[in-house]
Amino acid sequence: MAFEKVGTLAELRAGEALAVTVGDLDVAIARDGDEFYAIQDLCSHAEVALSEGDVEGCQIECWLHGSRFDLRSGKPTGLPATEPVATFPVEVRGDEIFIDTTTTLNGVTPS
Repeated sequence: MAFEKVGTLAELRAGEALAVTVGDLDVAIARDGDEFYAIQDLCSHAEVALSEGDVEGCQIECWLHGSRFDLRSGKPTGLPATEPVATFPVEVRGDEIFIDTTTTLNGVTPS
């Protein structure tokens, strides 16, 4: 695995996602309690940034049409999206957040 530092805990606000770019890939980092998630920052329905939407529980909502995605699996949990988005491993080391975009947790190839 090739983890890269993408931010700090102080940058991640409750109810919001942190938009980061690793190489050519845009990723949204979100938190649910003590768990951290990394999901491709691209709605599979309208191809807009998921990081601009709200995070509640273990879901992120697309701001444009209201599609929701499970942060753990990348699967859509609310229409109109029907295709999953890629999710990535996250590690928290002290107050720093690291992700590995060379591996997806759900087998979805980032677009």
